[in-house]
Amino acid sequence: MMVEIKAQPFAFPTRPDQLALIVIDMQRDFAEPGGFGASLGNDVSRVAKIVPDVKRLLQGFRDAGLPVIHTMECHKPDLSDLPPAKRDRGKPSLRIGDDGPMGRILIAGEAGTAILPELAPIDGEIVVEKPGKGAFYATELGDVLKAKGISQLVFAGVTTEVCVQTTMREANDRGYECLLAEEATESYFPEFKEAAIAMIRAQGAIVGWTAHVDDILEVIGHA
Repeated sequence: MMVEIKAQPFAFPTRPDQLALIVIDMQRDFAEPGGFGASLGNDVSRVAKIVPDVKRLLQGFRDAGLPVIHTMECHKPDLSDLPPAKRDRGKPSLRIGDDGPMGRILIAGEAGTAILPELAPIDGEIVVEKPGKGAFYATELGDVLKAKGISQLVFAGVTTEVCVQTTMREANDRGYECLLAEEATESYFPEFKEAAIAMIRAQGAIVGWTAHVDDILEVIGHA
């Protein structure tokens, strides 16, 4: 049955049996003091503040029996999947692969790379480890979505203008309809989040739609 979620730039028509939630990179290194995000000089409290809304969204999808996918930006311990251009960019005090307060930064299996405990995956939820900004690059995400019959994606996570928007653009090019949960995504720079949201829904949802968490939950809770 087709239903509509109140959204911008216009209502998002959805079939909940083809809908999945993707939570992008809600990792300790990006949200906690002492992590990689903080080493770049960012205010990680901006990321931490969206945790309650991401948690509500997660619970809503779980209660509705809809698929949930988590992504983690991370690299192999030998750094064979980390291009020098990515490692060297930005000249932070700590770089990917270096020893940090929570283990080697953005390396698979390290404490800082883990998803925040409040948002941790539960049994049956898929975790995609991605070496790039977009979640489709060098991952199994496309195959996972195809196997589950998913055609529409709701997005949460960080950062809005980088990994979230990049993945939405990748998904859009692959034919998925994309909806961003506004309160469940964040940037270290408020003006970047605002600009990303405007770009996503410009020109008649050229990349996708945006909606409030409550409006998403209301529809999936009655689907």
